[in-house]
Amino acid sequence: MYSYALLEKGCYYLIQEKEQGPVGLIRVNMETDHCMYVSSYAETEVTIWKKKTDSIFDILECLEDDKVKTWESIYNDSQDTYNYEEDEE
Repeated sequence: MYSYALLEKGCYYLIQEKEQGPVGLIRVNMETDHCMYVSSYAETEVTIWKKKTDSIFDILECLEDDKVKTWESIYNDSQDTYNYEEDEE
């Protein structure tokens, strides 16, 4: 078991919060003495405060800058497509 306290501000991570849970992408935006302000990415971006002591089942990897840029390109393209489809209605 890991905790949010191990994560560094400004970095993107692939994590699994629960043993049987899905893999998710997060980014640590801000850190206080006791909490982390984290963005979680799925169909949309969700920002949430997490306690540094909140558990993470597994930290799969910290994404390198080139992987983040590739992901951002794909994610932003899919968001544009989704928004375009909404505008048609």
